[in-house]
Amino acid sequence: MTGRLVAREELTPEEQEALFALLSAHFRGLTRERFAADLAEKNWILLLEEGGRLRGFSTLRIYETAGPGGEPLTVVYSGDTIVEQGAWATAALPKSWIAAIRALRERYPRGRLLWLLLTSGFRTYRFLPVFWRDFWPRPENDTPPEIGALLDHLARERFGPLFDAAAGVVRFPQPQVLREGLDAIPQGRLADPYVAFFLERNPGWARGDELVCLTELAEGNLTPAGRRMWRQGRVTLTAKPA
Repeated sequence: MTGRLVAREELTPEEQEALFALLSAHFRGLTRERFAADLAEKNWILLLEEGGRLRGFSTLRIYETAGPGGEPLTVVYSGDTIVEQGAWATAALPKSWIAAIRALRERYPRGRLLWLLLTSGFRTYRFLPVFWRDFWPRPENDTPPEIGALLDHLARERFGPLFDAAAGVVRFPQPQVLREGLDAIPQGRLADPYVAFFLERNPGWARGDELVCLTELAEGNLTPAGRRMWRQGRVTLTAKPA
């Protein structure tokens, strides 16, 4: 599989239809109207393709803002993300995603680069400890007050009243829920401390509640596995000049 980073306004109607078809094959509660609205607020789409066929994608909103104390920041907000079940075991998504972030960083150089991640699935949350040294929330340590304040600030700014700060989750009025058969947690995964932590912190995951997570997207914050993705990842860029 290869990664291709596309500016949202340059997606063709055929590519948009392929995105909708792939997502709706995996999630219940998806409508064309909601999909279109979600896509319209993103500015970049990472496509994972093999032999000219779409195998996965991730929508991204990258924007500039300021922290609680006025610190300049650039934030990456992940939207819809899906990979075909047959490709779950590959490293195509993290390789291409990290490569995409490297490419986008050159276009958005202001301040620290932060990843505001929403996830209703343990598999996505499990990417964090594999590739990033520091991320929040996490089972090993309580979230430091300054990180908690930053996470709350960014989540309130992005999601307003949909963000439940006490629970640390976002609840959308019409959540997308994994289809039956894709939402099962393999018995062996329950012993994983990160999976157990995710399930404890987001007990409403099965009905579409999204745990809000935060990490800094910097080379110094990568684990050894993340560094391999940093070195090996490649992505082609389809976009108008910045």
